[in-house]
Amino acid sequence: MSAVDALESALRTPKGKTALVAYLTGGWPSQEAFVSLLQDVSSVADAVEIGVPFSDPMADGPTIQRTSQEALANGVTLEWILSTLENMSPRPAAPLLLMGYLNPFLAYGVERLARDAERSGVAGFIVPDLPLDEADGFRSQIEAHGLGLVQLVTPVTTPTRRDALCDAARGFVYAVTVTGITGGDVGIPDGLAQSLGHIRARAKAPVMAGFGIRRPEQVAALCDHADGVIVGSALLDCIRAGEDPAAYLRTLSSHGEEVTS
Repeated sequence: MSAVDALESALRTPKGKTALVAYLTGGWPSQEAFVSLLQDVSSVADAVEIGVPFSDPMADGPTIQRTSQEALANGVTLEWILSTLENMSPRPAAPLLLMGYLNPFLAYGVERLARDAERSGVAGFIVPDLPLDEADGFRSQIEAHGLGLVQLVTPVTTPTRRDALCDAARGFVYAVTVTGITGGDVGIPDGLAQSLGHIRARAKAPVMAGFGIRRPEQVAALCDHADGVIVGSALLDCIRAGEDPAAYLRTLSSHGEEVTS
């Protein structure tokens, strides 16, 4: 089984369960703390998305921007993240993805990136500024190493474009719940259930809803319409506040006992 196949399998949870993808900024809050933090989070989440710090993000809200700036100031690089993942022992319990912007990936070299990512236990990539129409080269090089390229579908994506993105997605389809940036707490917008239904009907990969997921009742509201949820800014806020991130994730995941339905 390829790495991306294993990722998709991990996110296809039994009926009545909601898969959980957790986001961590690579190398934050410190290089030393990141490894144990990743181990803790991966013991609860079904997959972990590791953000590659970048100075000019386009989709990240204030929380993720701030953690990225702090990680960059501490010397975190893409090379450091891949090397750290490769040398972790034991390996994280959940499949991993790298979320990052195209410039650092191109600067690293896509073939080298695919090779090193495979060796580091990475299953896929999320690249928000890589349009579907320009992704063939990147996709072909990572797929040669058994890795997948996640595609994002937003509330303003046209039906034709949505279907093309769903067809191309591997790992999962990232269903953006709101128009805007990460980190808000805007509730579940009207029409979202219908939109997710269209995506699930077309997608071959699991459908994960993200942006603004913070509370158990939001997860409960989405569990019948998506295969799972993505939690990023709220988790980073929890870590910054000195709280237990694994305990927080358990309150969101239907694998735990505290989520309401």
